[in-house]
Amino acid sequence: MRQENVTVLWNRPIRPFYYKIGLRCSEAFAGAQPGQFVMLHLPDQIAPLLRRPFSIHRPLLSGKTFEGIEILYKVAGEGTRKLAACREHDGVNILGPLGNGFLIPDTARRIVLVAGGIGVAPLYFLAMSLRQCTDGFSGCRLLLGGRSADDLLCKDDFIKLGMPVSVITDDGSEGDRGLVTDLLETGLINDRPDLVCACGPLPMLKKVARLAIRCSVTCLISLESHMACGIGACLGCAVEAADSSGNYYHVCKDGPVFDASLLKL
Repeated sequence: MRQENVTVLWNRPIRPFYYKIGLRCSEAFAGAQPGQFVMLHLPDQIAPLLRRPFSIHRPLLSGKTFEGIEILYKVAGEGTRKLAACREHDGVNILGPLGNGFLIPDTARRIVLVAGGIGVAPLYFLAMSLRQCTDGFSGCRLLLGGRSADDLLCKDDFIKLGMPVSVITDDGSEGDRGLVTDLLETGLINDRPDLVCACGPLPMLKKVARLAIRCSVTCLISLESHMACGIGACLGCAVEAADSSGNYYHVCKDGPVFDASLLKL
């Protein structure tokens, strides 16, 4: 874990309210794993006072040389509005890499990624990692959902990697009309995978977890949570354990990626 001032390489809108920002940072971030995150703060700004968590969307490489990280984010409040105003060569401060990422079992070959809206952010990094495996994307696929076509993010990026993508939208503006969990339910019945990895809104993750557990499929979910510190000190991102012990996990320190069977969802 390292805190450092970094330089903005680019800050580009990709859809209405959605941006990708590239950050030049040190080799300390080169070892980041899919699913880990950074806590970001804009220097010289009093508000928002606290750092904000952002998943690492992908590492930035020039050949084999590490140059930085990219973050995919949605403008949803004061902090992200100010982040969207950053320009090339501006400075921001980041703390990371933080948390625990996706630990893919060696036996998992048929892997389904399930993304809802901005939840696609850490899954692209995971897809990049899976591509480096010996079998590549054999048996792996992405189920991508959003409220509308404007909320379907990075579809072409996954396709360029060579990963099959199925899309669905709440309003039917692209793909079938329905929820991404509808695609997953059909897939679990007709083409059972070894592993499900998901990120998105909590109601979606609850449904994903229940579907996977019902079909006896291991399910890893990346939780999104408001957090003040990112290192387990403030205890503000607690989530209840599935057992009857009354214990809690903390998203920043024990996650953000969890085996869904461990949580009370």
